[in-house]
Amino acid sequence: MIKVKLFATLREGRANEIDFKFFPGINGRFILEKLNIPEKQVAIFLVNGRDYSLDEPLSDGDVIAIFPPVGGG
Repeated sequence: MIKVKLFATLREGRANEIDFKFFPGINGRFILEKLNIPEKQVAIFLVNGRDYSLDEPLSDGDVIAIFPPVGGG
């Protein structure tokens, strides 16, 4: 199982945490596609607390955190 945690505006219309069934070859692009999150809406993609490429394969038990760009003033 892969646990995905969404933050800030990415939670709108979605659950805060989503579990995905693990299968060989699953990666971040697949997760974003299934959650209907455009890549341009992702500023930080972490796997087990480390920066990770969307194309790298994931492992069973991984915890993903996805953050959108933030602005402020």
